[in-house]
Formats: sequence, C-alpha cells, structure tokens
Amino acid sequence: MRLIILLVICCQTLDSQSQSCSGNLGENIFTNGDFGRGTANILTPDPKIAPGYIYGSFTPPPDGVYLITNNSDWSNKYPTWIGIKDNSPDPDGYMMVINASYTPGIFYEQTVTGLCENTLYAFSADVINMVRTVITDHTFPNVSFLLDDVVKYNTGDIPQSEKWNTAGFTFTTKPGQFSLKLTLRNNAPGGNGNDLAIDNISFRACGPQALILPEKTENICEDGNPITLNATIEGSQYPNPAIQWQISPNGQNDWTNVGQNVSFQHTNLKAGYYYYRYLLAATPQNLVNSKCRIISNTKVIFVQPKFYNYADTICDGMVYTFGKKTYTRTGIYVDSLQSSIGCDSIITLRLEVIPDNKIMIDRTVTSPSCQKKSDGSVSINNIYKGYPPYTSFLNNLAPVNNNFNNLSDGSYVLKVIDRYGCNLKDTIQLVEPPPYLVDLGDDLHLILGQEVILHASSTLPTVSGQFWFEGQVICDLSCDGDPYIPYKTSTLKWVARSERGCLASDSIQVIVDNVVKTFAPNIFTPNGDGINDYFLPLTNKNIVKGISSFMIFDRFGGVVYEAKNLFPNDLTQGWDGTRHGLPADQGIYLYKVDIVLINDETVNLAGDILLLR
Repeated sequence: MRLIILLVICCQTLDSQSQSCSGNLGENIFTNGDFGRGTANILTPDPKIAPGYIYGSFTPPPDGVYLITNNSDWSNKYPTWIGIKDNSPDPDGYMMVINASYTPGIFYEQTVTGLCENTLYAFSADVINMVRTVITDHTFPNVSFLLDDVVKYNTGDIPQSEKWNTAGFTFTTKPGQFSLKLTLRNNAPGGNGNDLAIDNISFRACGPQALILPEKTENICEDGNPITLNATIEGSQYPNPAIQWQISPNGQNDWTNVGQNVSFQHTNLKAGYYYYRYLLAATPQNLVNSKCRIISNTKVIFVQPKFYNYADTICDGMVYTFGKKTYTRTGIYVDSLQSSIGCDSIITLRLEVIPDNKIMIDRTVTSPSCQKKSDGSVSINNIYKGYPPYTSFLNNLAPVNNNFNNLSDGSYVLKVIDRYGCNLKDTIQLVEPPPYLVDLGDDLHLILGQEVILHASSTLPTVSGQFWFEGQVICDLSCDGDPYIPYKTSTLKWVARSERGCLASDSIQVIVDNVVKTFAPNIFTPNGDGINDYFLPLTNKNIVKGISSFMIFDRFGGVVYEAKNLFPNDLTQGWDGTRHGLPADQGIYLYKVDIVLINDETVNLAGDILLLR
C-alpha cells in the first residue's frame, strides 16, 4: 500500500491565522486551561493567574475581582447575571469568572511550556458574557488573545446570548521556540457590564487531515482474510511524516503501539472488536513527543464469530422461529446461517418449553362517574400463577403503578404477559353511567311583582346546586320550592351536582312586564268635609317603591304644587287644593307623576283634574 498525500495550496503564511485547524489535532498540551475540578464552589488558594486583579473568596465578585468556581448560580448573584456551570459534562468542573476592572487591561497571563519548534498549533478558549439577554445598556466584553505580547486574535464584542462561544486561531512556533506567554486582555471598561467567564483554554498540535478510510466499521469473518489499513494524509504539511499505529481494546484508552509503516495489516481473526488509530508527526523526534503530534480518526474492525450459542425459554403453545425453521419443543438445535456480510455461522440453540400455568389476576374495575367523562379506571391488584416479571397492556396502553386511569366507557382488552411469553387476555367493560339531567320547565312570562317557584326536576338525586338570576347566585338547593319575585327580564339558571359528582344545568327565560295600574279621580273637592279633600294618583302598591315627583300645573303651565319622595297611596301627602297657602281657583289643572317601581325603573304618568268647591 502507499502513503496518500494530497497537496493543498494556501495563500497565507502559518505564522498566525485567525482560523481553526482544518486538519487533525493532537492532545491538549495545556492541561491547566480547564481550571481543574473540585466540590468546593470556590477554588482555594489564589491561583495567581490574573495580574492586576484580586482573587475573591466570596460571591459575587465586585469590579476588579475574579473567581475560580464550579457554579455561578449563587443565591446572592447580581440580578443582571446568569447562573451557569463550566462548559463541560463534569458537574464539578471549574471555570474562571471575571468582574472586569474599571480600566481595560490584562486579566489572565500564563506561560505555556513543552512546545515543539516549527510546529503548527491550534489555540482555542471558551468565553461567555455573564449578563442576561434581557438586560440593556451594559458594556459587552471584548477580549484580545496575545502570544508573547503580540495580539493574535480579537473576539470583538461578546454578545449577551447566555451561550458559550469558542474563540480560536492557529500559529506556528519559531525555530528554537519551546515556550510562550499567553495573555488575555479585556479591551472594554468595567463598572456596568463587561462581566465574563473563561473555560477550556487549550493548545493542540495541528496537522493535516490524518484519516483511516473508509471511516465506517469494517466487518470480517472469523475464518476470513486479514485486512490492510492505510494511512491517508491530506496535504503537504509533513513532507516526510512519521507514523505510529496503535490498537486499543475499547477505543478510549490502553493504546498499544503496533507498527510504524504507512500500512498496517490486521491479522487477528479472533472474534471481537478492534480499535485502531495512528499518531502522526513531521519527524520521528516529534512523534515520540505527545505535544508535537496529531491523532487520526479511530477505525473499528469487527471480527464476526463463527460459532454462536443461544439459550431461550418459551411458553408452551408458542412457536420459536430459528432461521427458516420453527420449534415448539424443548431441545438443542443446531443450524447454519449466513450473516448480512456473508459470514457463515454455526448457531446452537438450547430451547426450553415450559408449561403454561394459566396466568390469573385480581383486578378492580371502576366505570366512569358521569356520561362523557373519562375518570374510569382498571387496577391490577395481583398477578399469579405465571413467571414474573409481568408486562401488562390495556388496549396497548401501559399502566402507571399497575393502574390504567382516565378511561371512558366502552370495551377494553387487558393483556398480561410473563417473562416467557405466557399470557392472559381479559375483556373488560366499563359501563356508561345513566345520564344526569335537570329541568326548570318552560320559559315564563310574568307581570312585575308576580312570584316564580324555584324548582328543578332531575333524573338522579341532587346533592347541591345554585339558582342564578341576572348573573348572580340567588339561592341554593335549600330554596327548592320557595317563591322568588324577579324584578327584571333575565335568565334563570340552575346548576346542580349529583351524588356521583356529575354536573348538569338548565336555563329558562323569564320575561317581566312592568304593568302599572293607576287610579286618579277626574274631580276632587278640597272643602274640608273629609271627602276628596286630597288629590294623589293611586297605584297597585305591591310593585311600587315610591313616588319620586308629583307636580300640579295651571292651564298656563305654571307650577301650582310640587312634592318629592312620597309614599305610594298616602293621600295625605297629595295636593290639598291650595296655591301658595291660599285656596286655588276652581277649574281644570294638569298633573305629572313619576312612579318608582320595585325594580328601580320609573314610570311617568300625566293627566288632568277638575277642582270644585
């Protein structure tokens, strides 16, 4: 096999590029960049990584103070801040939280050692704005990343997105360079915003794309042929690359060196999974240094076994399908099958058929309480005579704590299956309850003051209810059969509850007519003989609350007499036939009376009266 190198022409130098690595990466050589882990909320003592800043031992940090913490969701955190953990799956992972100083400046500085000369590295760091999205008029953090005091990358304004952002760039070390100084500088002032957190600072060797193709899992037969793996390297970054193949039993760790050629042949045909990768560096010297090399993708090889042993148990009466054959009895069966990848396999099946003991259950069935209500239930109290554990379904519904709830009326099939497939089918009927209906009767047409009897019939016993009129409760069940005088046209409604909690209601329209009967004589004689000495129109008193105004006019419209707020039918409050304290002249007079009804409506009446002496 051959080494595959694809030439990539680049229009930029590699001294410093504000871009991520386009090839494969090596291990992170800056292990302190994730700030470690711990159960204490604040790391102690001061790690001394922020010149010009104070390390805090309390929360939340004021301006010019930073913390190494595993959770910023403090009970006393600033109301403008978000509460977060570090950007990793580790619940105890630390991050650096900074409340920026009033003056822009350096907030992180460390020396990174162990670099390899003439090597392309990828730098990255995760950064987040600590201010909540909804907060306005706050300064955005703006961070520059410096290597040996030279700005290599700037984040620009970091938005209030409540999400971690990854900043990164690539750079190449110089000949003879084995360390560098990393500096993070905040370019914005503090005081109102400019609060941020940093995590996962990393330096990784960046090389060409190092691949083992195809990337999918390679399947081979246990009695098949060895398979050759090829290192595919895209690009000319390493003109004479050095390769180290490795194998692992799990693909995570325990990597063992197995070869250094461009190709490697997998010859172990013992059944199982095998994980391969290779390390790649520009020179053999760099290959032995973990800080100077990159890592390919992981290739998985699966050697499919030739012999399989299966054991299974089924219930009597079931059919076991094995390849193209079926079995119903206890025994040991051997068959030859071919897998999807063409491997011949010899499979031994040890099948046991156990007796069906006929599963039995104790259950409780509760039908719905009311029509069109889904509060029925089926409860499984006990299952026995089968082989636990059991699985149960009711019309394909799974139970909750052996209960099937929220069921409407109808027919259901309960199925219980034990561990070996023995099963029970039970048809259950949830009965539709009788309807609960109430009836107020027909609509009513009344005259004001006429009574209505509050009563509603029902198909089932009623335990509580309310009568409503004009949108208000006027009485409860205790008033059933009592009279009620409606004052206005409105809807009479009865809302009731049955013994089983079912609700029902009925409404009728009650029309109330304001029919006012009045009597006014056409002649009165105020001569002091005790007969017809006063004039006041009389009304049907049971529907009248009072007379708000009573006025007498002469034929020219002049006011002769005026009275307000009179009791109905009290003649002594009427006109006594005088004008300004003197007997009025005989003749015809006009009158106007405003009658206030018991429903607070006013009826206006007018007429004339002849005064004689």
